[in-house]
Amino acid sequence: MTEPRRIPTKLALRGAGAASAAMLLLTGCGADEGTPVLTWYINPDDGGQRVIAEQCTEEADGEYEIRTSLLPADAPSQREQLARRLAAGDSSLDIMSLDPVFVPEFAEPDFLAPVPDDVAERTTEDTLEGSLQSATWDDEIVSVPFWANTQLLWYRESVAEEAGLDMDGEVTWDDIMQAAESTDTYLGVHGVRGESISVWINALVESQGESILEDPQAPAEDVETTLDSEAGQQAAEVFSTIGEEGLGGPGISSMDEEQAMRLFQGDNGSFMVNWPFIWAATNAGVEEGTLDQEVLDDIAWTQYPQMEEGTASAPPLGGINLGVGADSEHPELAYDAVECIVSPERQTEYFLTNGNPPSSEAAFDDPSIAEEFPMADDIRESIDNGAPRPQTPFYNEISETLQDQFSPLSGVDPETTPGTADEHIGEVLRGERLL
Repeated sequence: MTEPRRIPTKLALRGAGAASAAMLLLTGCGADEGTPVLTWYINPDDGGQRVIAEQCTEEADGEYEIRTSLLPADAPSQREQLARRLAAGDSSLDIMSLDPVFVPEFAEPDFLAPVPDDVAERTTEDTLEGSLQSATWDDEIVSVPFWANTQLLWYRESVAEEAGLDMDGEVTWDDIMQAAESTDTYLGVHGVRGESISVWINALVESQGESILEDPQAPAEDVETTLDSEAGQQAAEVFSTIGEEGLGGPGISSMDEEQAMRLFQGDNGSFMVNWPFIWAATNAGVEEGTLDQEVLDDIAWTQYPQMEEGTASAPPLGGINLGVGADSEHPELAYDAVECIVSPERQTEYFLTNGNPPSSEAAFDDPSIAEEFPMADDIRESIDNGAPRPQTPFYNEISETLQDQFSPLSGVDPETTPGTADEHIGEVLRGERLL
């Protein structure tokens, strides 16, 4: 996943060896009076999952105890550690916080315990559509949505006014690129070679009503991507224009979500696609005195840019789903705990304390959310309209190839890059090319 985590990376466990040692400590002591211990592998956050674990342990009234074990900071390392443990039949994987893009890879070989029908019904009855898609594989719910994430189009009102751009209407990528050029300002986009490239490409293609994959469930040798198409070429055109014309600023090749935010907050900021964390971060900057109040007052937001006026955008989706390991010794208790963790009330609290939006529609109805996040309705709409990244057991190979082919932005050729990407993805999956 590409969303930034506001937690020092030194707090994350590094590598499977460190995690293994930590788990020996966790699982070797047991709980008082024989209470079953459920281990919840969590991604780094601001402490919210640990608090929820304590709350649900108390609510269980002795039926189980939840203990958390911290995964590495970045999603690829999380995937590697969990995949190795799942393949080895590690019984300590009771509950896992999973980046949605890795759910199909874990579900296909039956590494995940089946979600009971009644649990699936209760935990997804009001789930926003985008999050529901990310929890499904082979037409079955195989994980439970916990929190969701999406990107909005953030803008400086002064720049939009100077450019004569009506932000109350439909806004396209062409609109904001032209506005940045005419006002001599920079766009906040994520040009660093990493997962953000795959997120961006997918959103641009999906916003044209197309998908990168023809058949997500095809075996590796039959997987076909569709980038060498009009939709793929149009997506590449956005990359190329921003890169060649310098619209993303001089440091575009190293621009991640955090750096894009800082660019946007500066004197040359104009428009930015980014996750909702930037609202809390900007407010914190004002409170700490590192940003002027005028910057915050100048910031507004709307839905993700359209590729073509009149065609609704399909914003990026992120977040975390919960999975239960197939070799867990307590799958029934684990799913009881999952239901407690993902309750709308706890999703609301998690949003307010950690800044991660709910996947539950009901959670958004809490009035305290609108007070803290005035863009909450836009976030909810964006999640509901969002499209997951390609759901396939081979997502890692596809994403790595996209990152390689579509960066740096200035080197993207709309005529040739999409076709080359398709070709290389096929070669990687057939074992004819190394990543």
